Amino acid sequence: MEGLFQPMHLLVILVIVLLIFGPRKLGDLGKGLGEGIRNFKSSLNEGNKPDTTTTTTTPAPPTTTTPEEKK
Repeated sequence: MEGLFQPMHLLVILVIVLLIFGPRKLGDLGKGLGEGIRNFKSSLNEGNKPDTTTTTTTPAPPTTTTPEEKK
């Protein structure tokens, strides 16, 4: 596995993939892969955001009246 990612090996793999799929299909595959990664990252970011749909309200303090105000 150590010598698998040498530049010459990667070039041979790229040529074989290009012969199998063709240049047009290879571009479509790259575009689809990029969109998939982008969607995956955005869905991960949405899961980490705090939920802003729920709101919390603090109750108003109770009002007190003095005997003079009751009259």
